[in-house]
Amino acid sequence: MKSISGKELCKVLEKNGWLLKTIHGSHHVYMKAERNERISIPVHGNKDLKAGMLKAIMKIAGIDESEF
Repeated sequence: MKSISGKELCKVLEKNGWLLKTIHGSHHVYMKAERNERISIPVHGNKDLKAGMLKAIMKIAGIDESEF
């Protein structure tokens, strides 16, 4: 699995229709109008997300690794 930073993942989410609702410290919170889920992305500069965190976010967001 390719590792990406929180900033890059935010861009992918926005391309897939997720909207940035708020920022709490270094965490960007995204929501989608037709869904009840909330996704919190840790954005710590250009530091890569850990594999487990990335997989969990991808599953909730319904995105595939090919979109990176």
